[in-house]
Amino acid sequence: VQLQASGGGLVQAGGSLRLSCAASGSILRINAMGWYRQAPGKQRELVAMMHTGTMISDDSTNYADSVKGRFTVSRDYAKNTVYLQMNSLKPEDKAVYYCNAQISDSPWDNYQYWGQGTLVTVSS
Repeated sequence: VQLQASGGGLVQAGGSLRLSCAASGSILRINAMGWYRQAPGKQRELVAMMHTGTMISDDSTNYADSVKGRFTVSRDYAKNTVYLQMNSLKPEDKAVYYCNAQISDSPWDNYQYWGQGTLVTVSS
């Protein structure tokens, strides 16, 4: 399984960016998919994660308090893709953003995968 992330870049404070991450390979079920970030000198932290329910209507989402109301995570189930819409960006949002997924390739396992990271820079 591979996760391919894209969409990072440079934006002014108050601006918006949209990150995308597509999963490919041997995938039976994506159990969770979302984003972490790591700022210079800091630990990697959860930004947003979507957990797959029995039905799409049962999916649950959690966000870091620092991004609630500004960031929105969503999925395209047919494309095995997760998006992160980031609005009202702040300089403190500057970080390398990593796509993360928990994926089963059989009914008996669940593996965690990471994308390659995409840099988001917010100028003040």
